Amino acid sequence: MRIFLAGASGIIGERLLPILIADGHRVAGMTRTAGKAGKISGSGGFAVVCDVFDVKGLMEAVVSFHPDFVWSQLTDLPDDPLLIPEHGLANNRIRTEGTDNLLRAAAAVRSRVIAQSVAWQLPGAGGTAVSHLEERVLAAKGVVIRYGQFYGPGTYYQTEKPDHPRIHIDEAAQRSLAALALKGGLLTIKEE
Repeated sequence: MRIFLAGASGIIGERLLPILIADGHRVAGMTRTAGKAGKISGSGGFAVVCDVFDVKGLMEAVVSFHPDFVWSQLTDLPDDPLLIPEHGLANNRIRTEGTDNLLRAAAAVRSRVIAQSVAWQLPGAGGTAVSHLEERVLAAKGVVIRYGQFYGPGTYYQTEKPDHPRIHIDEAAQRSLAALALKGGLLTIKEE
């Protein structure tokens, strides 16, 4: 299948990309950072440098690739977890406006949609943004993947495990492939 992977250079996207390619899929990996395009190409993907808020550029990229799936692994989180509160508005915007832009692009090519969410309740505006993402993706008959908190190399929890719900980042990427077989709905990926 042809998969347009938004967030291909992120913490889970960089693990998911080579798994999808090894599984025989053609993947266009989107990143907003030109410096990360080489990593996507090096993993076997077709690098697309585009910001999800550039509606015209996003539409052109998706339409030209003509994917079977538009898969969002987008977040806007800082490297330092202590700065998460300061990035709340940006991450909420990715979940609302960014999701809406991806859904419009996917609809233009009649592509199915998969989007990342969380397996726990966020308070306040963060929870509202998560609800927006999930409602919009499910209304489009897409798949929402609710991930537990990631732990392992490159995550906020590199040496210790977070509270439940949680999942090792490598296992999360591997188990994400199950979303391709679903016709829509929720997929929760966490440790039991």
